[in-house]
Amino acid sequence: MAESLPPTRSRFPGAGLAKGLAVTLRTMTKKTVTEQYPDVQPDLPPRTRGVIGLFEENCTVCMLCARECPDWCIYIDSHKETVPAAAPGGRERSRNVLDRFAIDFSLCMYCGICIEVCPFDALFWSPEFEYAETDIRELTHERDKLREWMWTVPAPPALDPAAEEPKEIAAARKTAEKLAAAQAEPTEPRSEPSTGPSTGPTAPKGGAS
Repeated sequence: MAESLPPTRSRFPGAGLAKGLAVTLRTMTKKTVTEQYPDVQPDLPPRTRGVIGLFEENCTVCMLCARECPDWCIYIDSHKETVPAAAPGGRERSRNVLDRFAIDFSLCMYCGICIEVCPFDALFWSPEFEYAETDIRELTHERDKLREWMWTVPAPPALDPAAEEPKEIAAARKTAEKLAAAQAEPTEPRSEPSTGPSTGPTAPKGGAS
């Protein structure tokens, strides 16, 4: 035999309306805060996803950001350039040279995958968001425009005082300390051979038998 459900608690009519009116009254009594934008710029969080800046000196044209982009909104063109040998008899090398790096922000969904997968730190988030256009074709930003957004990228937050020192900084500091210690060590004077008159052969310590 199925168990009988407990009786529902009776509610007086209009309880939901009274609850909604209470919320409205509480909101009406609070002081309204109006953002005076655009006269006053908003104070955005440091990790705001506004626009993507490009630091092209770090870009190696690995195409990883374009391949991982789910919207296919990153366009990259490049060519190969031969680098002469650094030493006589050495071997020439070829490297990729960036010709075009563009992002179509009319397709971008600001997921940040391109920034996360970049192995050489060439892409960064900028909190700038004022780049609306009347023509959708103007939302494709070329590398010159993306480079301008780099100057608006905030500095990285300070490390936790209890965090470990980065390996790169620790290695550079140890090398600098070794060089400073080597330069501070006094050089020992070399003993010069005696040029005075000889006093004859010296007898051995045991003496002649």
